[in-house]
Amino acid sequence: MLNEIQILNNGYPMPSVGLGVYKISDEDMTKVVNAAIDAGYRAFDTAYFYDNEASLGRALKDNGVDREDLFITTKLWNDYQGYEKTFEYFNKSIENLQTDYLDLFLIHWPCEADGLFLETYKAMEELYEQGKVKAIGVCNFNVHHLEKLMAQSSIKPMVNQIEVHPYFNQQELQEFCDRHDIKVTAWMPLMRNRGLLDNPVIVKIAEKYHKTPAQVVLRWHLAHNRIIIPKSQTPKRIQENIDILDFNLELTEVAEIDALDRNARQGKNPDDVKIGDLK
Repeated sequence: MLNEIQILNNGYPMPSVGLGVYKISDEDMTKVVNAAIDAGYRAFDTAYFYDNEASLGRALKDNGVDREDLFITTKLWNDYQGYEKTFEYFNKSIENLQTDYLDLFLIHWPCEADGLFLETYKAMEELYEQGKVKAIGVCNFNVHHLEKLMAQSSIKPMVNQIEVHPYFNQQELQEFCDRHDIKVTAWMPLMRNRGLLDNPVIVKIAEKYHKTPAQVVLRWHLAHNRIIIPKSQTPKRIQENIDILDFNLELTEVAEIDALDRNARQGKNPDDVKIGDLK
């Protein structure tokens, strides 16, 4: 199935559905990537911290899909924030990924207390201006982080990748990003299935459309114009996660799912994360 495309604020196209490869092992990567490409995925989301950039790069190269047809995202880890280190670890990442450019380069966490994300982003702006990165952005930035960044940088971030799902819909942050034309990517779109997919509201909608509860939740994200990067290692689930483009939720159904919000953050609050905290 053909993937939908979102247009970032610099005009660069990004697929609406990508594959997240967090915790996918070197041994499994080739099988997972081949299944994803067969299913229609062309966007892959990794990070230096995941320690699998190299296996993703090998799997993509071995598959033979044209580089210009791919959208590769990686992220600069907290420990390597800083102006000079950003260039150093960008080069490590593209070497790992066997590519000479990135489609999207992100700051993984703001780590505001450490005071390095502004100079880190300045280095990313330079990589963007040099054409080595087609788009730049951030992850896990709250509104105040984005306000500080935009006040002191010349290029608005194209993407903010955040935790967002029906039990934690981040309405204020979503609305801020929408107003400023910053595309939201959901890094935990299914809440890692911690009870969400058994919710009777979601199950009822899934039965109506003859879809799985996961497919309904992913379609809900797209109804909010988000990009999603669900992770799976199972070919059947990989296929299901992209087979969501042949139905639309009614506005009332989107609102029903919106109303499930419980402010139930599963990951860390970005305001509390400092360099060295996460291993």
